[in-house]
Amino acid sequence: MSIFGSIIGKIFPHTHPAVANAAAPATMAPQAAQQVTQASVAPVDVNAVLSQMASQHGEKLNWQTSIVDLMKVLGLDSSLPARKELARELNYTGDMSDSATMNIWLQKQVLSRLAANGGRVPEDLLH
Repeated sequence: MSIFGSIIGKIFPHTHPAVANAAAPATMAPQAAQQVTQASVAPVDVNAVLSQMASQHGEKLNWQTSIVDLMKVLGLDSSLPARKELARELNYTGDMSDSATMNIWLQKQVLSRLAANGGRVPEDLLH
């Protein structure tokens, strides 16, 4: 399973359409993923799910602004090679040796794609 698929699988209930399509969203445009999940499924409150998971984590993590912390909250590998792999999955075209810029892009892309797949993400985290 892709890294983004693993992210979806950790946040969304297993019965959610986004989980069934977990392999596809990373290669789909966000608009296409949104069309896939527009069925009458209640949106997943991403903020609530991740905040709950973070509260149970041993260290203080700021998943709202850090892709590393978001991945740690989910129990995923947050190493630079893992983030580079996620960047490739999400079609990052920037310089992967500029990890700060890549991380900012990844954070916004992951949250935007969670929203496109039926997640309710606070508007201020999408911009």
